Amino acid sequence: MEIKEALAADAHMLADLFIGYIDAHREYISHGEIQMGVGEGRIEGGTLVAAPARLARTKWIKYIDAHIADKETSNVWKALDQDGALAGFCVADIQEDGDEPFGMVCDVLVKEEYRGAGVGGSLLQTAIGWLRSKGVKDIYLESGKNNHAAHRFFENRGFCHVSEIYKLA
Repeated sequence: MEIKEALAADAHMLADLFIGYIDAHREYISHGEIQMGVGEGRIEGGTLVAAPARLARTKWIKYIDAHIADKETSNVWKALDQDGALAGFCVADIQEDGDEPFGMVCDVLVKEEYRGAGVGGSLLQTAIGWLRSKGVKDIYLESGKNNHAAHRFFENRGFCHVSEIYKLA
């Protein structure tokens, strides 16, 4: 497995993986996707019902293009298998709306057939290493409410649950 920085030419390939995944696995959709217009979330009986938005692909490509272009405060990495096929990706950025700049791991997504092979861990470590190299001390991430496998993955790598997000119905 090889981890490389994503290039502008990779945006559509990354979008194919991302949009296909959130369409099949709605539990991945968190407040981040809803806030940026990639996902839609409505409350039914006190429970979030999420789905990809109508313009999800267009909005996500705009988002990923911006993260690929700005290497000073954001970065995107792709994992390639031994044949050069996309196995997953990770997005991270530095945010400055706090006391000190902090890191945000925005997305970690690995194709199902590569899970359990260390791909996600390698992507996450690459993002953490990059954030640390930029002087970031605090690193956060957010995950969909019912994305329990991801929650366990992050907890097993040193992240801990620190808050809940609520949406007005």
